[in-house]
Amino acid sequence: MVNVSSLLILAISALSILLMLWRPKEIPEVAWVGSGALLLVVFHLIPLKLAGKAVGEGTDVYLFLTGMMLLSELARANGVFDWVSTTAVRHSNNRIARLFTLIYGIGTIVTVAMSNDATAVVLTPAVLAAVNKAKVKPLPALFACAMIANAASFVLPISNPANLVVFHTGMPPLGRWLLTYFLPSLLSVGTTYLVLRFLFRKELAGAIESQPDEAPLSLDGKVVLGGLALVVATLLTASAFNQDLGLPTCLAALVVTAVLCIKQRCSPLGLAKEISWLTLLLVAALFVIVDALESIGLLHYTQAALAWVQHLPAVAGTLLTGFAVGVTNNFVNNLPLGLVAGATVQSAHLKGVLTDAVLIGVDLGPNLSVTGSLATILWLLALRKENQNVNAWGFLKVGLLAMPAALLASLFGLLVMHAITGS
Repeated sequence: MVNVSSLLILAISALSILLMLWRPKEIPEVAWVGSGALLLVVFHLIPLKLAGKAVGEGTDVYLFLTGMMLLSELARANGVFDWVSTTAVRHSNNRIARLFTLIYGIGTIVTVAMSNDATAVVLTPAVLAAVNKAKVKPLPALFACAMIANAASFVLPISNPANLVVFHTGMPPLGRWLLTYFLPSLLSVGTTYLVLRFLFRKELAGAIESQPDEAPLSLDGKVVLGGLALVVATLLTASAFNQDLGLPTCLAALVVTAVLCIKQRCSPLGLAKEISWLTLLLVAALFVIVDALESIGLLHYTQAALAWVQHLPAVAGTLLTGFAVGVTNNFVNNLPLGLVAGATVQSAHLKGVLTDAVLIGVDLGPNLSVTGSLATILWLLALRKENQNVNAWGFLKVGLLAMPAALLASLFGLLVMHAITGS
């Protein structure tokens, strides 16, 4: 006999995620996912206690996101991103291809140290302003920001909030993380760069017509840069000792904010208003929806799939897992998928190469389409605010080549590292 409650939970959850991706009438994503989570509780499809537990599971993620959003806003407000972008143009030797390479490198550093959301949302408008002043076609630089935001997002645990989602029950220590993911990340970043250089070869030919005025970094901007360096050092230390990253991130960001606010004699409320609190509600609602799906036995199917893959040869199993997760991202978004994947890996007590393939698929898969990750969706919204028209088909044409090539290279790099370490 069909369980009506289970069917309702599945229908509400699936519809909420679908509407989140579709965004009819430009209604924010959180409205659809939040409404779905609320309906599950109001109609007693899940106990209130379960919903509260699900929200509580995301505490580390909320703290991490709050800290990173605060740091990003500090960097934006104090001209750090504008300074970096303008400096890239002025050091391009009037060559568009060199400018592209510099922007790609800057995007890599920002993603690694400040998370992919900072690259997609905060760096992109600054890069757009700089290339417009240089009278250069902006599309290659904009795609560089979007693609590197995902391609470099597993260099460090702090490079993507999805990393905390997948490993929310236990982040690997920093040493193991670097040993496992450094080579795959290097191949991901390098392959994506080569694909973009090939696809935009015509736009990257030629010289820059004009140079923007020099914009020296203010003292406050230098304080922000110093604070960012301190935050990264703090997070790497916490990761090395296998500690949660959310609280150190948030506390470090608050310390940097306090120093700047005292120096500038201003209230921190203005900065607080710039934080996307709706993003935190979105993540919390996703935790509720995923826990509801777990309660009706969804993990039995994902566990069965993983069990079947484990019987395949290592190469075939790794490639199948990575590509299955990577492609699925683009139908359900990597945050809910990361939650499901993380819960599946935990409940199946899975370790080794397949677990790492899941993480790479979650992080890199969104480079296929604009619906793959929250960072890419926010990137698209940031471009629309600047009257830049990049549609879903235009992104997909680039992603169809960039994502599979980078994912294939990364997964082979992962297999090499596991063969070397014997894990």
